[in-house]
Amino acid sequence: MSIRENLAELCSEPLHASLAAASMESMNLLNNISGTYPEAISFAAGRPYEGFFDTDQLHEYLNVFTDYLRRERGMTDQQVSRTLFQYGDTKGVIGELIARNLAVDEGIDADPRSVVVTVGFQEALFLVLRALRADDRDALLAPSPTYVGLTGAALLTDLPVIPVPSGERGPDLAELVGQLRAARDAGRRVRACYVTPDFANPVGVSMTVVDRHRLLEIAASERLLLLEDNPYGLFHRTPDRRPPTLKSLDTEGRVVYLGSFAKSGVAGARVGFAVADQPMGDGLFADELSKIKSMLTVNTSPIAQAVIGGKLIANDFSLVAANTRETAVYHSNLAQVLDGLAKRFREGDGVSWNEPDGGFFVVVTVPFTVDDAFLDYAGREHGVLFTPMHHFFGAGTESCQLRLSISTLTPERIEEGLDRLADAVTARLPRSTPTTAGSTAPGGFGTGALS
Repeated sequence: MSIRENLAELCSEPLHASLAAASMESMNLLNNISGTYPEAISFAAGRPYEGFFDTDQLHEYLNVFTDYLRRERGMTDQQVSRTLFQYGDTKGVIGELIARNLAVDEGIDADPRSVVVTVGFQEALFLVLRALRADDRDALLAPSPTYVGLTGAALLTDLPVIPVPSGERGPDLAELVGQLRAARDAGRRVRACYVTPDFANPVGVSMTVVDRHRLLEIAASERLLLLEDNPYGLFHRTPDRRPPTLKSLDTEGRVVYLGSFAKSGVAGARVGFAVADQPMGDGLFADELSKIKSMLTVNTSPIAQAVIGGKLIANDFSLVAANTRETAVYHSNLAQVLDGLAKRFREGDGVSWNEPDGGFFVVVTVPFTVDDAFLDYAGREHGVLFTPMHHFFGAGTESCQLRLSISTLTPERIEEGLDRLADAVTARLPRSTPTTAGSTAPGGFGTGALS
């Protein structure tokens, strides 16, 4: 048998079932669609604003961090060099600094020993799901629609996701309890519930403070772990009135807090973390996560951690303060997108949208199916990109909604992009539907719109 035939036989063997799932294509599509139409104006990717990027800051942050190692940790020059250049502790070298940041910005009292520094949020999520999935009975609750990275990580860890319908205030808590109990009655062991209380991706909605307390009560009474994802929590329209995180309200160890510095720190550093302070034998849940990490990525780049650590120190451990300019841009962009939609559509068009109070995303509902073919058409014929919402519901689901990300564009690009979007949508509206400009639309958005 030839080498080619041997390889063909090898490649004919089945691979992990997740690779055949349609959901696994979503992240690549969302990351790469801009490359397909490089001249298009993109509302697709939820990336941080680039207007304030400054490479000199990277050197500044590294210097600040090395000074910290010498001054506060008492390290010699040789020890500082070893910390940056050598393999490091599996849990990371900036756990103490992350804990100080959480105390300043979120009112979270995190033991540095409970912090595992990861390669972005995605690794933190994977570690937790891998640890929780013990056998075929296990399952996870998550809002529907939900972040595609959660869906992908669950597929990779063979952990089925039980969807919980979401509305204007986040997950429907009555449905959550109903789904949880139904799953248990069917022999499932529901290990946790994933939730993003602030400006959830993709819907942009936030939970009320009352619902946050209620969710914690449910977690306590039902003995349920909560996985809190908080990438957009800093970007409220009124930063001094930000609602408390679940973790800051948690008095019973029900919340594993999953964080990232992609939106608020330096996205290219790819540094995230998990705060897992639940007691586990003689140690903490964080210790179990570090065992998995040691066999997955060994450790998170100490140089990347140094950049993030330096930024934290340089800003007195407040990323709220460090992101004042970015937050102003996001608020301005959000207002411009909402006003721009109102100027381009009216109630008779059958087009509506939600109106978040912060974050990166607006969801638009139209009177036709928004699929990848329509995305391709909009990019090719009208030079505008967005994210079809069906990617956030799972395979085989049709949706009449699209997600607009407001985070990366300048005011001029937003205006031009909304013009192009209006042209693309108008071309697909029923012929009997009048088209307009300069009029307003309702901001309707609820469970019905997401079904």
